[in-house]
Amino acid sequence: MLIRLFSCLVLLALSGAAVAQAYPSRTVRVIVPFPPGGAPDLVGRTLASRLGERLGQPFVVENRTGAGGNIAAEAVAKSLPDGYTLLATSDGPLVINPNVYPSMAFTLRDFAPISIAASAGLVLMACPGFPPGNLNEVIALAKQKKLTYASSGYGSSQHVAAELLKDSAGIELTHVPYKGFGAAVGDAISCTVDLIFGAISTGIPHIRAGKLKPIATTQPRRHAGLPDTPTFAEAGHPGVLIEAYMGLLAPAGTPKDVIGKLYGEVSAILKEKETVERLVGAGLDMVRSSPEEFDARLRADLQKYAKIAKALAAKAD
Repeated sequence: MLIRLFSCLVLLALSGAAVAQAYPSRTVRVIVPFPPGGAPDLVGRTLASRLGERLGQPFVVENRTGAGGNIAAEAVAKSLPDGYTLLATSDGPLVINPNVYPSMAFTLRDFAPISIAASAGLVLMACPGFPPGNLNEVIALAKQKKLTYASSGYGSSQHVAAELLKDSAGIELTHVPYKGFGAAVGDAISCTVDLIFGAISTGIPHIRAGKLKPIATTQPRRHAGLPDTPTFAEAGHPGVLIEAYMGLLAPAGTPKDVIGKLYGEVSAILKEKETVERLVGAGLDMVRSSPEEFDARLRADLQKYAKIAKALAAKAD
């Protein structure tokens, strides 16, 4: 009986190894919670393209929007944990949404982090026709009349950044949520909304084209792509400090060998010259992390945003 048991264990181990070696043997879906045109989509498509080339199977990006990223995250959380459905997302749906939405159909425990790929500060922008040219002037005008601002949706890092600004400056701003930055930017360019928060990476092209003017950034240091734009801290509001990050995750229960294989590939991709040039050129900062480091950061940020949401009484409608 002991010999038979040992033989079964060996066969199971060999079978598991064979499955891991065979992965992927068919198309892998990479679900992005936001529309094309944003930083999560850029990172997701960059990783998907190179993973497909390196592993010999298609990695197909699917933009599934809605509910601030919750719809896509829930779809991945409830998928089979076999490595064939992945989530390429910013941190918002995983660590901000649970603190601002009244109910959630998933938790962090439903995911197996693979790696962070990039991070991005946010930039507050306005159309060229918007009278204020700096943050102090924006705040002064907001105290005279209620201004509007666009974000990528309730619970997004842009939403939180605006709540932090409102609290720090003692002003009111009317939130106009959109389904992603790409959907919002047109109204900002046309001055339909007064202000817009966006990732620096997605804001820079519009700033360079003269379609939007930058007011301040949420990073602790000035961004190399916007050297003349002050940080909120420099403008007297150090509490407005946010750096969003983008990464790749799988459903919880995905075999560790598959997670390890994907992490190894992503880590290698993030070192490639072409990948670095594409992401850094778009205004993103390169970040690499192990699955364990990614998991630890998500858990720490979940607690951090719980405190922020409670202090600001920030809730999604």
